[in-house]
Amino acid sequence: MKKYLVILFGVLITACNSGKSTEETPEKISPDAVNISATASGENEAEKRPAFEFTETNYDFGTINSGQEVSHDYRFKNTGNADLIISQVKASCGCTQPKYPENPIPPGEEGVISVTFRSEGIAGQVVKDITILANTLPTTKVLTISGEVIKVNKKVSP
Repeated sequence: MKKYLVILFGVLITACNSGKSTEETPEKISPDAVNISATASGENEAEKRPAFEFTETNYDFGTINSGQEVSHDYRFKNTGNADLIISQVKASCGCTQPKYPENPIPPGEEGVISVTFRSEGIAGQVVKDITILANTLPTTKVLTISGEVIKVNKKVSP
């Protein structure tokens, strides 16, 4: 019986692989290319492209007590040669709230992404990601805020 199962298994594997082509799959085009307005217009994409330059991308707030809030400003400059447009900024957790510029940042100008972390109900080491979606290449940039939250013991009166 085992012999028949092994033969059946071998036939199934051979049949499943028989439809595959032996040619190599051509390289895929990165989805980032379609998000650059210059590629759609036919212009040279290297000529007009915004770019982020952050003074820091990771912020360690140290140690705080549970229930405290921590805010931090991530400063950046558009070092590219086209308007930088931030379309979305998302945090990895509802306890972290980002605010970002809604207007385009011209080349050479600076902007700020403000992040507030609320530690209510949280204890231990934390690392929260803030993901920025913009018209840059690559289209996403990740910032982090981290630290340690100490649980505060509340005394109950008798």
